[in-house]
Amino acid sequence: MFSIGLTGGIGSGKSKVADWLAEWGASVVDTDRIAHALTAPGGGAVAPLRTAFGAAAIGPDGALDRGWMRERAFADPAARQQLESVLHPLIDRAVRDEAGQARGRYLVFVVPLLVESAGKWRDRVDRICVVDCDPETQMRRVQARSGLTHDTIERIMSAQASREDRLAVADDVIVNDDATGLETLRRRVFRLHQAWSDHASGLADGRTTHG
Repeated sequence: MFSIGLTGGIGSGKSKVADWLAEWGASVVDTDRIAHALTAPGGGAVAPLRTAFGAAAIGPDGALDRGWMRERAFADPAARQQLESVLHPLIDRAVRDEAGQARGRYLVFVVPLLVESAGKWRDRVDRICVVDCDPETQMRRVQARSGLTHDTIERIMSAQASREDRLAVADDVIVNDDATGLETLRRRVFRLHQAWSDHASGLADGRTTHG
């Protein structure tokens, strides 16, 4: 199935883009949603994470204590690597299972760390689409929706690929800066959806920037 790797920095708006694509008939496989399900109460990652990090990693509700884990993963590269060694194989298995069941017009993989995956996703998708905005806009959006501190958001952003690195691998770019209203964004995404639907039907491909 014709496939898109959809990515963007935290606060870029990629989840909204993915929601619209699903509404218009794409099959969406969201790695963040999968990770949340795996670390929720009863999720497949809870037991191995307890083994790897101890009981303190698991909250009273039986889910991963994301705040506790975030502090350790960003402070200690070894802890982050251990976290990834537990989660990534489980996420990858779930991604393959969901992709194998996809029946949409085309397939969209939502992957926040696509660029950081050392080429893994470049080989798995036909096109990479970046939802782009400037770092200052990212910071404002994340603070408004999450309540995370400025320092915490900066650490998250610094662990992600730079804006320049993301744009360097993009086949398609959706601009979602402060000047972009919701309806303008929706029109930009729909134009790409139409192009991808055509590509999925075997029409010519080419780099497109919308914005």
